[in-house]
Amino acid sequence: MAVYKTGELAKKANVTIRTIRYYDSIDLLKPSRIMDNGYRLYDDNDYLKLQKILCLKSLGFELDDIKTMTATDNYTSFNEALHYQLLAIDKKINSLKSLKESISDISRSMDTDKKLDWSKMMNAVEMNNLEADIIEQYKNSTNIDIRIKLHRLYSNNPESWFKWLYKKFRLRKGMKVLEIGCGNGSLWLENNVNDEIDVSLSDISSGMIEDCKSVLGDRYHYYVFDAHNIPFDDESFDVIICNHTLFYLKDIDKALKEIHRVLKRKGIFYSTTYSDIHMKENTDLVKEFNQKINLSSVNLYEKFGMNNGEEILGRHFDNVKMDIYDDYLEVSDPDDLLNYILSCHGNQNEYLKDHLSEFKELIKKKFKNGSFHITKQACLFKAVK
Repeated sequence: MAVYKTGELAKKANVTIRTIRYYDSIDLLKPSRIMDNGYRLYDDNDYLKLQKILCLKSLGFELDDIKTMTATDNYTSFNEALHYQLLAIDKKINSLKSLKESISDISRSMDTDKKLDWSKMMNAVEMNNLEADIIEQYKNSTNIDIRIKLHRLYSNNPESWFKWLYKKFRLRKGMKVLEIGCGNGSLWLENNVNDEIDVSLSDISSGMIEDCKSVLGDRYHYYVFDAHNIPFDDESFDVIICNHTLFYLKDIDKALKEIHRVLKRKGIFYSTTYSDIHMKENTDLVKEFNQKINLSSVNLYEKFGMNNGEEILGRHFDNVKMDIYDDYLEVSDPDDLLNYILSCHGNQNEYLKDHLSEFKELIKKKFKNGSFHITKQACLFKAVK
């Protein structure tokens, strides 16, 4: 493996020596070795990490975000990182194309009418402010994949969550199915769906839907909408699915009324959630490091969880039953646990970004017996209209 001094690494990556030294000073890119004479030496892995940092920076990410996203060498493999960067670049290209078309339309109309259409101009301005949304979508897609990866690699149950769910749905030929909050489409990617089942996938995020399209293709129908206002006629679907989605909604009862409305008579609504002990070891770990850390901005299981889900659904459906998915995790790689924690949607990065090395040491101590046990307690509710 090649070794580079600071100047050599800077030249190879086409950045200044000052940049390399600054990244070192903020613990973003540390050298692999420091010689007795003070020379700092970097290797090929450090060069790859620097390339990842520079790619993320070019896409508009702040250095604080990049620090947590590259906290471990395998936070995502370099190939995976390139994949996500390509998706983000494609989104940026598409938004710029739309902006160009809007400005061209405005220019042509001014040539004809000799006046400016301010509504079109405002739309163009909004189009030009999409970069923050693109960056946020990049984070969301990456973080979802990281969380799914932990379960895929370390689940004790040989039948994956998505395989187990799909079996429970018992979808049949001729059914019309709607998933609300489809995320990255993993449920459908993992299962062989009968071509004679009509499946519609929806999400409030247009970026998520674009990602689904790029992975799943034209086999499905795709929609962007808010679950509080579902744009379908009464009794349109045989089955509606909300996989770990209801607890994110602002008004669950309003959404359930809409779901009930678009379900056919005798139609089935499937929703999933978890209990207060689900992944509790992760919470205990971050609290041990800093009591101020919360891996979620709210306790989602309190909004819609295993303990109150039947009562909430019972306000809209007569027949509600619960099925528990039997599983736990035995994580053998400390980096995968760190990645999962950093991918959560709480305030952890605010408190960990400047103390990653200390937090990594705490995690390593938890692996003294070779693995880290994590409790899982998730369930599926089946509600019949």
